[in-house]
Amino acid sequence: MTAGPPSVVLAMYPGLPARLFPPAVADRLRAAAEADLAAPLTDFGTDEARARLERAEVLVTGWGCPPIDEPVLRRAPRLRAVVHAAGSVKGHVGQAVFARGIAVSSAASANALPVAEYTVAMILLTGKSVLALAREYRTRRVDLRLYQGRDGHRDYGDYGNYGRTVGLVGASRIGRRVAELLAPFDLDVLIADPYLDARGARVLGARLVGLDDLFAAADIVSLHAPATDDTAGMVGAARLAAMRDGATLINTARGSLVDQGALVAELATGRLSAVLDVTEPEVVPADSVLWDLPNVILTPHVAGALGNELARLGACAVDEVLLALAGRPLRHPVDPELLAITA
Repeated sequence: MTAGPPSVVLAMYPGLPARLFPPAVADRLRAAAEADLAAPLTDFGTDEARARLERAEVLVTGWGCPPIDEPVLRRAPRLRAVVHAAGSVKGHVGQAVFARGIAVSSAASANALPVAEYTVAMILLTGKSVLALAREYRTRRVDLRLYQGRDGHRDYGDYGNYGRTVGLVGASRIGRRVAELLAPFDLDVLIADPYLDARGARVLGARLVGLDDLFAAADIVSLHAPATDDTAGMVGAARLAAMRDGATLINTARGSLVDQGALVAELATGRLSAVLDVTEPEVVPADSVLWDLPNVILTPHVAGALGNELARLGACAVDEVLLALAGRPLRHPVDPELLAITA
């Protein structure tokens, strides 16, 4: 009697597999393993889950995966890899997984790309004051006299990206990708990260500076640090007050990095602007002034992979599954020793 194909089990929100694994990607997975893409697990405690975990050799996880703890692992004696088709594994992969020697992989690198693209787009748009000028143009419906100088003053020099100073807080996957994407532009890029040295910053086309110096020098500050105990509230009243008049804060990392009360107070003065894809809490209260301030752009956590970008995560995950089934090293392993300082 011949053994059947290896079993790959999905654990994520029910609607995700169809978006993560379009037909061509799904066919690659099905050609190598038995995988039910139509009914991912959302609860590891059911009888069906127990039966599927008993056979599982690889667990492909996504948003909505329940925690994988010791009781779950006891139901999965054949499990050799957990492949996460998204970014951080902190919410569902416990230390028990690593202690058992199970390989863990993440599509964080693939998810970093759309976040970096969103960030660069916002840096360039805010640097040229496109969004603010578009609002003014729609409101006033007149020639804004940008080239003539409004009210008799040649103030159009305030708009543009030539020579702007951009500060990146964190040399994470996303921070590094943002630095790489900014390289072709005439910008002065600063970066602050306690785990980066000056040579590493130069390789990224940036200058390494201290965090306080970055906030004081940059026209645009973009946050790319992980949410940890050390980074909670790192952007407080003092650092916000140190920012240049007219500067912009971009947050695509986590809302917990910013003292929300201090940020609201500073933004309410109109001295600074902000692009906030994440907030604390998320979503901000319905009566928050952030919804109505003209110098604030609020987006609903859209910087990460959405729409057809999810297929990139799925393709990355399938590549990792095939490596795991072949007994080969994963390309995007998660190092448990680094989890405390990474997203």
